[in-house]
Amino acid sequence: MLGTALAAGVSPETLRKIESGRVATPAFSTIAAIADVLGLSLDAVWSEISQSQDRAELAGPGRYAAERLAA
Repeated sequence: MLGTALAAGVSPETLRKIESGRVATPAFSTIAAIADVLGLSLDAVWSEISQSQDRAELAGPGRYAAERLAA
């Protein structure tokens, strides 16, 4: 993780916060830089985000909240 963070130009702590959900809306440029370091297209990142949101909506608000608290 340290190498990924530094290569993307963000601090390891910022990357940890993004991964854990403590940064609700990271800057687009930050996500783009991390995706680039990981070899991911922004289309792939967007697809994953969209799929996660779709699954959460299907699970219902109570289940989603419980999963967020458990994370």
